[in-house]
Amino acid sequence: MRKSGSQNDVEDINLRETKACNDIDSDMAETQSSLQHESISKCQIPGLGYVVFVKGSGPHDIDYGYLPNKPPKEVLVSRKCAEAVLRGAQVYVPGVMACSSHVEEGDLVAVSVAVEQPSPDGGWGLGITRGTVLQGLPTDPFYFERNGLYIGQGTTMLSRAGIFRASQGIAVDMNNRVFKLPSFYDVLEGEIFLQNLPSIVAAHALDPQKGERILDMCAAPGGKTTAIAILMKDEGEVIAADRSHNKVMDIQKLAAELGLTCITTYKLDALKAVRKKNGSSDMTTLCHNKDNNDVVVQRSDSKSLGNGVSSATIVGSNVNTTCEENVSNEKANERTYASKADIRKTMRRMRNGPGRNQSLGGRVENSKGFLPNRFDRVLLDAPCSALGLRPRLFAGEETIETLRNHAKYQRRMFDQAVRLVRPGGVLVYSTCTINPGENEALVRYALDTYKFLSLAPQHPRIGGAGLVGSCEFPDGYVEEWLRPGEEELVQRFDPSSPLDTIGFFIAKFAVGSKDDI
Repeated sequence: MRKSGSQNDVEDINLRETKACNDIDSDMAETQSSLQHESISKCQIPGLGYVVFVKGSGPHDIDYGYLPNKPPKEVLVSRKCAEAVLRGAQVYVPGVMACSSHVEEGDLVAVSVAVEQPSPDGGWGLGITRGTVLQGLPTDPFYFERNGLYIGQGTTMLSRAGIFRASQGIAVDMNNRVFKLPSFYDVLEGEIFLQNLPSIVAAHALDPQKGERILDMCAAPGGKTTAIAILMKDEGEVIAADRSHNKVMDIQKLAAELGLTCITTYKLDALKAVRKKNGSSDMTTLCHNKDNNDVVVQRSDSKSLGNGVSSATIVGSNVNTTCEENVSNEKANERTYASKADIRKTMRRMRNGPGRNQSLGGRVENSKGFLPNRFDRVLLDAPCSALGLRPRLFAGEETIETLRNHAKYQRRMFDQAVRLVRPGGVLVYSTCTINPGENEALVRYALDTYKFLSLAPQHPRIGGAGLVGSCEFPDGYVEEWLRPGEEELVQRFDPSSPLDTIGFFIAKFAVGSKDDI
């Protein structure tokens, strides 16, 4: 970092050598104390000697050079972009929503954030067309949407025209931040990966072993996937699945950067992770083989293979069968109904440009699912309300109803995960939310529904205990949580704890005999 000039991003960076992990006092109080005093320090938690903690500072006061009737030049970024900047990232082109006029390369600009506002249809939205010119005065139509929401200063790497013409790259080099964290851009690329501590602990809780077959059901962006592969010494098979083409590409890129070869990626919806017995599909007639006992995949490219021809491959331990077939597009052509979700996506693309919703190109395998009991261990890091993420600048869209819907969605994914892990295997469930309905309530559902599941101890254990009891909602619905004695077998990470992590939850299940089901 000193070689790259990144040492200026954090005040008083102190790098020091520490003793070997087995010589370090593992008392948690000392560990927490070291986290609070060292900007960059080696992790002292037993078993995590390869982890380095990076601690920021803030909030800091910034003089934006505002003069009466002469506001500074300004770049307005999306909320998600701002949350990344507050974690140390630069401002990238796709995150820029609006900009002052006459901004040229090399200008000093104030960076503000646009937070969702109530919309006429009762929802939330920005109402800002990408490329809008900011005036910076109280008469600006969007003044109140960003007033006071400034996250720092930076130097533009492109002109205004260049920012909205380019599809990627750094738009603003942040050199004065409200919260200061070092930027790891171009620092030890392929050698390090930024990740929250609870996510690393989740990979350790799975306890992957060399030679095993492991499934990461919702793998993007690939941090836990690569952590699992590293713990396995890159020996075995790690299947990483996600339903987004672009996110699967990101996992492939990360695995390549870290030099990991045991990771295989598929595009797959976690709700369809278990392959149907007949292996049939509306769009594809699959090849069948009596020895086939594994995943069915279909090659997917962002470009057409020509004349409607695709290649479908069945991959199995004893199978090398490839079949080619014509895929009819009649189903797609017959569709005349446009859902509200499709309409909203179309409107966003018209307003903001294609962004990353469009395929980035490249080859991704489409999986038709996996046969039951084919994995030694399964990690389900389920999509959730993300109420534990930090920083979180907006959570207004969540209601009691939406939180309960998240839980229903997660139960359906958990049902799939249970079927895929073999008897004697391990299933780890994790979320980045503090909502007990998505955490402890899921554990209660799992233990009550699947009698062959039992909570298993986790190592390392640095999170807090789970919540015991229940919660009754206004409509009379009672949400059951953990029972006495179970709370110490899960890990709940509280953002207000001395560890200073994101909110997170981990439950580890041992899978017993399934003979009775």
